[in-house]
Amino acid sequence: MTRNKLAPGEKPLHWLGSAYRELKELPEVVQDEFGHALSVAQFGKKHPNAKPWHGEGPGVFELVEDHRGDTYRAVYTVRFKQANYVLHVFQKKSTTGIKTARKDKELITQRMKSALLHYEEHYGKDI
Repeated sequence: MTRNKLAPGEKPLHWLGSAYRELKELPEVVQDEFGHALSVAQFGKKHPNAKPWHGEGPGVFELVEDHRGDTYRAVYTVRFKQANYVLHVFQKKSTTGIKTARKDKELITQRMKSALLHYEEHYGKDI
């Protein structure tokens, strides 16, 4: 989902797969925090709560929010010159400590590939 009108200096934000629907299923306070951090990224800044996501290289970040004993994550990329992409939004449900479930990691990898294809199709190969 992308707004039609952007503010000066704001990059469009594209939601891949079910990421937007996943966001809307989270508690409102978590939605607000993620929304604010993603907005900061659209203007080329890094929100203080954003940290590098390991496994997809530079320009991929994750946001982590704890709410009422649950942990929620949003993974997005700012790797591209003209657009940002939200790759995955999910509630962390790992039963083995702090590790992210393999299915979530694989989904992020697959969506990163989709982001590249979408970007090249809509913006060209000038990454």
